[in-house]
Amino acid sequence: MTDPETDPDAHAESDPREQSLFEAPPMAEQERMVEAILFATADPVSLRDLTGRMPHGCEPATALAALRRRYEGRGVNVVRIGESWAIRTAPDLGFLMRHEVVETRKLSRAAIETLAIVAYHQPVTRAEIEEIRGVGVSRGTIDQLLELDWIRFGRRRMSPGRPVTFVVTEAFLDHFGLENPRDLPGLKELRAAGLLDNRPMPGEATDDDEGDGGQGDMFEG
Repeated sequence: MTDPETDPDAHAESDPREQSLFEAPPMAEQERMVEAILFATADPVSLRDLTGRMPHGCEPATALAALRRRYEGRGVNVVRIGESWAIRTAPDLGFLMRHEVVETRKLSRAAIETLAIVAYHQPVTRAEIEEIRGVGVSRGTIDQLLELDWIRFGRRRMSPGRPVTFVVTEAFLDHFGLENPRDLPGLKELRAAGLLDNRPMPGEATDDDEGDGGQGDMFEG
């Protein structure tokens, strides 16, 4: 009988089997894994999370890029949301889900003004929000946006009192189909989403004002 401890041929035959345990699956299989994870997860998934879930040696970034190309032009797309990824309805088909969006995300005027200021001025303190709006911001308005997970606390300002700042969340970016805050929608998109009525926002340019009447002065700076 051959002794695997002393027979070099027996040892050589066992190495490939042992090494196969550490080989990454083919890229096509990695794409399927990424697809399965994104499909089954409601919240966006970070690259780090994908790496932790997939077998050793996988390249989720490469698989994501290939999967994103494969979904181009489909009813759903693989999209980047902040530093994470998700499968979402194609933007041109968003109107099919608008009824549910309007009913579940209808905000008061005070809340949408506050949300818009945070989005376009982040990081921004409560005092700065009040200065832009010209009126005080109730605790209930801030709490509502925090509970919806559309804003979160940012870093404290290195100024007297070290006031806390507010920034938008990945959930906010996800709702509007944005990769990052630089892609924020204008007022027309906010109104089209049912989150804003047709009354002018504080500082918003009107038809009689100069300019294109887009986001308005409140979103500059």
